[in-house]
Amino acid sequence: MSEAVAAITPDANQPFSIEAITIADPGPGEILIDIQAVGVCQSDLAMVSGAFGTRFPAVFGHEGAGVVQSVGAGVTKVAPGDKVLLTFNSCGECARCLADDPSYCEQFMMLNMACCRQDGSSRLHRHDAALSDNFFGQSSFASKAIANERNVVKVDGDADLATLAPLGCGIQTGAGAVLRSLEAEAGQSLVVIGGGSVGLSALLGGKIAGCSPIILVEPQESRRTLGIELGADQAIDPSSGDIAEAVRGILPGGADLVVDTSGYLSALSGAIGMAATKGKLGLVGLPHAPDAALPVPIIHWLTIGGTLRGIVEGDSDPDVFIPELIAHYKAGRLPFDKFVTRYRFDQINEAIADAHSGKSVKVVLTF
Repeated sequence: MSEAVAAITPDANQPFSIEAITIADPGPGEILIDIQAVGVCQSDLAMVSGAFGTRFPAVFGHEGAGVVQSVGAGVTKVAPGDKVLLTFNSCGECARCLADDPSYCEQFMMLNMACCRQDGSSRLHRHDAALSDNFFGQSSFASKAIANERNVVKVDGDADLATLAPLGCGIQTGAGAVLRSLEAEAGQSLVVIGGGSVGLSALLGGKIAGCSPIILVEPQESRRTLGIELGADQAIDPSSGDIAEAVRGILPGGADLVVDTSGYLSALSGAIGMAATKGKLGLVGLPHAPDAALPVPIIHWLTIGGTLRGIVEGDSDPDVFIPELIAHYKAGRLPFDKFVTRYRFDQINEAIADAHSGKSVKVVLTF
């Protein structure tokens, strides 16, 4: 048993409370990690809303980065003292995992969203009462976290963990949506809807793939400006009119690739209308209502031979893709640090308020 501090969500839509907790020793296949930094992702905020049925109080956080303190029985992937990034969990046994496609693990929802171990137990307690934990196999809004062998990626000993932490979810999701899910090719046109961290990462993925032109659709002027600085050829304000018409004013034949990171149905309706013949539309953004549905004009979609697909974690195989992303970052091809703002862990409520207001794009909390 270890002691730690955690940002606890006491109830739906309530501010985080920094409190002392106890954390169990790692069990078989588990790893105890001293968290040094953790990114804040839109999925954390969606869970805080209570829309997905989480039992409160709870500890979220799923872009952790830290140093291995101890390992449970059977763990061979890492050892105490190793630096690691934490990412999504997967079972390693289903058909998708065996095909090196763990982001579509058949147990994904249970392992990442149920906020408990598979046997229903918790590893975190406050005043001897169990907290909902194991979010994305980690619950890393805490100074210590228990992760699993399949959702840690070892990095170099000199790695700057506060910089690399967001790779565990947001950055790999955006970049992977373009590079892996939609299999972008040089010369294809790309539209990215939403200029948050996932959208800007998709934009950077398009730059790496050689997409041209790249168009960003984003309501906040500061983020449109940032998108241009990062390599977008044009940026569209969706409040200025129909976004499909605006895109077709630039690309009369429509866009080869469209990635929606917003989750807003109004934006998605526009995305349907901007796809070129044999265009691909990737759905990345988490909708604000769990039962949100997108009407698709079937005859039009059949006629253009369009592809509409959902995307989880950018189709990432983390042990392969995260090292690739680190190499791109080191080479200057993936400068995601340009839209990261660091805050102390105890500033979590201020940091999230800044993210909501647009003052910060990607928040990373540090210890």
